[in-house]
Amino acid sequence: MRLDAVGRRYGVRGPWVLRDVRLDVPPGALLRVEGTNGSGKSTLLRLCAGLDRPSAGRITGRPRTAYVPERFPATLPFTALGYLTHLGRIHGLRGPEAARRAAEWLDRFGAAGHARTRLAELSKGTSQKVAVAQALLAEPELLVLDEAWTGLDHGARAVLDEVVAERVAAGGTVVFVDHDPQRLAGAADARYRVADGRLLAQEDSGPAAGTEPATGPRVVIEAERAPGGAPLPTAGGPGRRPDALEDLPGRPEITWGPDGTTRLTVPAVSSDALLRTLLTARPPWHIRAVTPAPPPPGAPGSLDVLGSLDVLGSLDVLGSPGVPGPPGAPAPAVGPYASPGPHPVSAPRTAAEHHGAPDPDEAPHP
Repeated sequence: MRLDAVGRRYGVRGPWVLRDVRLDVPPGALLRVEGTNGSGKSTLLRLCAGLDRPSAGRITGRPRTAYVPERFPATLPFTALGYLTHLGRIHGLRGPEAARRAAEWLDRFGAAGHARTRLAELSKGTSQKVAVAQALLAEPELLVLDEAWTGLDHGARAVLDEVVAERVAAGGTVVFVDHDPQRLAGAADARYRVADGRLLAQEDSGPAAGTEPATGPRVVIEAERAPGGAPLPTAGGPGRRPDALEDLPGRPEITWGPDGTTRLTVPAVSSDALLRTLLTARPPWHIRAVTPAPPPPGAPGSLDVLGSLDVLGSLDVLGSPGVPGPPGAPAPAVGPYASPGPHPVSAPRTAAEHHGAPDPDEAPHP
């Protein structure tokens, strides 16, 4: 597949999210896409997956493609097995074969016990397992993964790592975005960075692009657990940083306030992913404040983090109550992104609903 001078903007006169993107996607390759929050990574992946059409340029040689989005259609009236079987038929599999593959993928990701559970009743982690499984049913030639590891437990993340290697070994291509700079470290055949609407090739060596050093800008998220909600995955108690924290985007430093709040300090580039994790928990966490963190000792100084990232804008999109955006920030979203009621759960979308819709996490470029 080839992207030739591809550009994307939303609306006839809207600002360009991507401009003059040129990319060859060869068979049997693993491609990593990096960049800061709101840079246009998800827009690029939707173009690769065929869910968006370019506003300029053209895409040729598109292979049979499967896509794992950030959001999962948990409101559809299916059980996990029924949903996967239904999608298998859409992919051209006969009923018995679709059901067999669906059951096999659920078992491989450790979700066989939830085969008869309705999608709306699945935990976030199990929902993500189903979301990944649906993309693997028909052995796609191109697999597009947008933060597909987020929400998976340690075992399922390892399985997905294995699956990616298997697809590439079989001659398939995998294009992925992930907030963890160590995800599939050293395995990618090429790395690209999205910045200022452009796609830039990266060197194979050195730290992953789009990450920041420990002295870079950080964000403090003050959150409060909903009554009856699940705790953060911390086994060590207050003041400790156990291995389970690797399950959270940005591997935050955590402290507990006397008023029962939880303070999570995370690199600014991982703040949106962490906010999304908290806000899409079941029940969702309440976000009380998002502020720039003081620079660590020896740091050259902090940046205007909230002025340079779409942190509070993302909260508006997700519908979080009580956390206003900065002056000039977009109003709370309506339509498929809006959250009904007082709980800040982002409404999931089907693949078809992704078609032509701007990603709330993509900040338009002037």
